[in-house]
Amino acid sequence: MRAKITYVVTAAVLVVYFVLVGSRGVLLIGTGEPVGVVLGLAVLVLPLIGLWFLWKNTQFVRRANALAAELDAEGGLPVDELKRTPGGRIDRDSADEVFARRKAETEDAPEDWRSWFRLAVAYHDARDTPRARKAMQRAIALHDGKPVQPA
Repeated sequence: MRAKITYVVTAAVLVVYFVLVGSRGVLLIGTGEPVGVVLGLAVLVLPLIGLWFLWKNTQFVRRANALAAELDAEGGLPVDELKRTPGGRIDRDSADEVFARRKAETEDAPEDWRSWFRLAVAYHDARDTPRARKAMQRAIALHDGKPVQPA
């Protein structure tokens, strides 16, 4: 729940920022001067890119959470079996061991979105965020029946 609150607060702050920056762009365009119009248009591009990125990221999180809920209802969510250091951090050897099992599971069932979801969790636990995101995107695509390129 704490992660959701953090995400919503961050998204709200970004939207406020995008509105403020966008309003400055509109004011620059309103000057009517060629330099002001060009700068105003350039300033408007940044909030538009930011809003697009925020929208795409929010859609990704919603879809990943929907898969997690579906997997939980099936009783297939990965169990946290990772060993931890006294400080609470994940033990690297433990994460590597679980990752190897998840990777083998995915290689055995490459068209199963559930195995890709669990692999994404294993990547995340191993602190490999880019691969975790790609694996989750693949899980979402497989779940939605969209064609996916070979990994």
